[in-house]
Amino acid sequence: MKKEDEERIAARLAKVVAMMCVRNTKLEDIHAGVISVTKTGDYSDVVVLDAEGRKIPWPEVSHIDDVQMRELMKDIVNRLYTFQMRLDDPEFQAWVDRWDVVSRKWDEPELNEALEPPTD
Repeated sequence: MKKEDEERIAARLAKVVAMMCVRNTKLEDIHAGVISVTKTGDYSDVVVLDAEGRKIPWPEVSHIDDVQMRELMKDIVNRLYTFQMRLDDPEFQAWVDRWDVVSRKWDEPELNEALEPPTD
């Protein structure tokens, strides 16, 4: 297979997996709600007032607690597992194809240096 074909297939698969297994998860619950307004653009002008009266700068606030993180990761892992286990199912593949059409509107992916193995 040509390199450009491999890249095209990998890009389409990455986007549809992200759509089905990451975006449409408990992450949507975390994303829901009122969006803070910032006039600086970096949220340095936004603070959270907690129950103890502390004013915490927005960039320093944890936006997800340990329970939510655990639930999110479990949801994503279960979806990734299900995606891989059902990929040979024609009915599931048809559903993947429908999501593929939606995910094609996303930006093209790029290689992420965080997944490069360390060099000694």
